[in-house]
Amino acid sequence: MAAVRLDYVAPWWTYWLHNFPHFNFVFQPVDSTFKPEEANYQQSLIVLACVGAVGLGLSLQALTVYLVCLCCCHKDTDGETKRPNTCCVTWSAVITGLIICSAVGVGFYGNSETNDGVYQLTYSLHHANHTLGGINSLVAGSLGNVETGIKQHLERLDEIFAARTDFLQALRFMQLMVSNVVRELTALPDIKKANVDLAAIADQTAFIEYYRWLTYLLLLILDLVICLAVCLGMAKHTRWLLIMVMAFVMLSLILSWASLGAGTATAVGTSDFCVSPDKFIVNQTKDFLSADVAHYYLFCSPNLPNPFQQSLTISQRSLTTMQIQIQGLLQFSVPIFPTAERDLLGIQRLLNSTEFSLHQLTALLDCRGLHKDYLDALMGVCYDGVEGLLYLALFSLLSACALSAMLCAIFRVWTLMGSREKEYDDIDEEDPFNPQARRISYNPRRSNIHSFCSYTSSLGSEASLHPPPQSASNAAPPPEYMNQSMLFGGSPRYENVPLIGRGSPPPSYSPSMRTTYLSMNDAQARHFGTDFQV
Repeated sequence: MAAVRLDYVAPWWTYWLHNFPHFNFVFQPVDSTFKPEEANYQQSLIVLACVGAVGLGLSLQALTVYLVCLCCCHKDTDGETKRPNTCCVTWSAVITGLIICSAVGVGFYGNSETNDGVYQLTYSLHHANHTLGGINSLVAGSLGNVETGIKQHLERLDEIFAARTDFLQALRFMQLMVSNVVRELTALPDIKKANVDLAAIADQTAFIEYYRWLTYLLLLILDLVICLAVCLGMAKHTRWLLIMVMAFVMLSLILSWASLGAGTATAVGTSDFCVSPDKFIVNQTKDFLSADVAHYYLFCSPNLPNPFQQSLTISQRSLTTMQIQIQGLLQFSVPIFPTAERDLLGIQRLLNSTEFSLHQLTALLDCRGLHKDYLDALMGVCYDGVEGLLYLALFSLLSACALSAMLCAIFRVWTLMGSREKEYDDIDEEDPFNPQARRISYNPRRSNIHSFCSYTSSLGSEASLHPPPQSASNAAPPPEYMNQSMLFGGSPRYENVPLIGRGSPPPSYSPSMRTTYLSMNDAQARHFGTDFQV
């Protein structure tokens, strides 16, 4: 009778991924049924993983075309004197940085969701493995009690009751009950192989998941570091920092496209399993589990009979019958054969222990426990796991596109830095209004060199403007304004100094400076007359 699944429904995104086209290496359509052991299905997943390689190739091709166009445009504008506009580059860097930060947020969420789903899967597998291990232990313990312990006691009682036919008949009947229990317990399915498989799958899955989670975490941190380094490189205009950033951007670009391909193939393969998980599990367990047993645990429907119910009922009735026979022998045979009491009590203890184990076995063989673990594993993989993989694929796609745009912005910043350096190289360093002139270190010899006008004007006002020379030991320190100017500009500031020793007038005059300047012009006129007037 067919069972109806009401407790598990595959999410819509698994059907969407399941409908992705599956092609092998020669681009022939492949059935999307989850068959990981078939070569064609493996090839279809590899083809899906190559989507990342195709994206990487397109990104590198686009970057190459942009770099060639940038170089050509830069050569065409070498002769122009207009300063390039950096607003577009700045906004491009800001937008790409925001996109990368948003993608990193999506990636953190997807990584956490995938990790939660895989953890739920491994926890359910370990719990189911513990249940199966308990079943194996109870079956083995019950068989040991019946086959070894009870049979030994019955053999000794057979020797003791050799003279009593009625007691021997009770022993023969008990041996028949022991054979029934052994036969029914042996008929139970051997689930030791399933126990080992679940443990191996859980451990391997946890191992792979740890390194997957760590790899994505490092990639997310790398993207954040790249955003910070790009901001610093563009603000400081540091070439070595930009070179290092370009190397890390290329590395992150390659990893992003690789993660996109791997994530897409994993999500599609997992969705193929989630759409029809029962069929795959029945095919995988057909060597050691019958179809009715597999369906009983996979569906756990009230309409499905318990395949172990008959065996458990027969075993329970056989144990109860033996308990009744032991009670009668203890009552009637012990007064006649006192030596038989020890073996009869030993059989009674073994029957009690076996009966208790049989009750535990009945509870563990019920479908509700293992079915719950099965549903939890499906929910973890098909809901949280696949959803997290989709978010990680979105992160990889956004990050790859944003990193490509960031590389274009870095290339543009590099050309702008070259243009700015060329503009500074064209400026005359002897120009007194050049901002770079203030960076030239102060030379005390240079301060004593006067222009022609300063020297001639000092002839007429030497006594009034210049103090007498002092010895080296009594030389006064330079004025405070010169010390401040040497600290902040590298050369003395002359804005508050008279025009003695200056080759050009200051931008403004104080009243005292104007008086001094006019007196110097009068002295020059008296000394030279009108020889130098124009």
